[in-house]
Amino acid sequence: MLKYKFIIIIGFIFILTVGTYILPVFADEKAELEQQLQQIEAQIQQYQNELNVIQGEKNTLQNKINQLKKQQATLTLQIKSTNLKVQQLGGKIFETQSAINDRENKAQQLEAEIAEFIRVINDYDDFPILYALINENNLFDSIAEIEKQNQVLVSIKNLLNRVLEIKKQLGEQKEILADQQEEARNLLAIKVLQQQNLSGSVSEQNSLLQTTKGKESNYQAVIADKQKTAAQIRGRLYVLLGVTTQVTFGEALEIAKWASQQTGVRAAFLLAILTQESNLGKNVGTCNRTGDPPEKSWKVVMKPSRDHEPFKTITSELGLDIDTTPVSCPMRDSSGKQIGWGGAMGPAQFIPSTWMGYRTKITAITGKTANPWDIRDAFLAAAIKLKAGGAGTIKGEWAAAMIYFSGSTNTRFRFYGDNVVSLANKYQAEIDSL
Repeated sequence: MLKYKFIIIIGFIFILTVGTYILPVFADEKAELEQQLQQIEAQIQQYQNELNVIQGEKNTLQNKINQLKKQQATLTLQIKSTNLKVQQLGGKIFETQSAINDRENKAQQLEAEIAEFIRVINDYDDFPILYALINENNLFDSIAEIEKQNQVLVSIKNLLNRVLEIKKQLGEQKEILADQQEEARNLLAIKVLQQQNLSGSVSEQNSLLQTTKGKESNYQAVIADKQKTAAQIRGRLYVLLGVTTQVTFGEALEIAKWASQQTGVRAAFLLAILTQESNLGKNVGTCNRTGDPPEKSWKVVMKPSRDHEPFKTITSELGLDIDTTPVSCPMRDSSGKQIGWGGAMGPAQFIPSTWMGYRTKITAITGKTANPWDIRDAFLAAAIKLKAGGAGTIKGEWAAAMIYFSGSTNTRFRFYGDNVVSLANKYQAEIDSL
């Protein structure tokens, strides 16, 4: 019996050492996706070049309409590009998950085989070597069996080393999978932002045509009116999801200026970041509310090992009901599958574990317990984080925005940073006109 087991285990070692499970590469599909992405990126660049030319021309109604149409065409292509990137990444995630499953199965098989051999060795322990030597008809056969037993012990050691190596690889693959899932979540967030911008551009075009009735004279009158009416700018609602009361642009500006004084981060840039976070906002504060189903509870949508305990601390310190305090929902793909984790809080969208690193800094400035749902605390926390990312200068704002969004300056997500900079420039022009 031992001889057969020894042959089997040596076979396993050979398979694991020499053989490798290869997943289908789908090279043709990958190449096609890459080609489509390259073509779309080239079209986007062409539209952007044309848009730059239009923006440099005289401000007329026709130019404005042309500008909006180019923006819409660009956004449509960007959405298509993002969809392709998500599809591309989905293939990578599938391959990584398959590799994880394969290694887990290998580890389980090896562990079962090791357990069986340990049982066989334990059976040998019930028969002392001296007894075996005395009672065996053939002394040489007995010695051979003892040698086989020693070989089995060596084989078990080798198998154990292989199991450890597989589990190390398994850990590495799981880290890769987590990174890929985070990238997918970021891409889906970018897609939401692109779709919202496209919808906003179409609405702006329709409103413009409705207001001017297509006449140049009416358009110029609208421009002149906007240029001289600072009250309209100040009184415009500034949408921040996660705050209990509506805030005007003027009120938000004053808070942003206050946060700017504390940190050196430009008020217009801070307003742009907070606007962006709200624009990603269909999921902002739509989980863990009163009446939400169990699958939207903080216990489900937050990453347990990272955010559960910090969330308990935050809500306890503020005297909030942990089961009815709204947080963001996770992103989901087109099939409804959860991608990454939710749990972000308030206007600045800090997850609980991240907020814990900022609350003492906020308290040191405000003199009260930091509250992620308080607009002043949210602005201040965002400003502190942005300053650390390099937003103390205009030159460093794009990178700071990217780090705020994804923790890096990965250009696959550059739409976020580009949009923030564009918003900041728009807000700065409005601030300068007040």
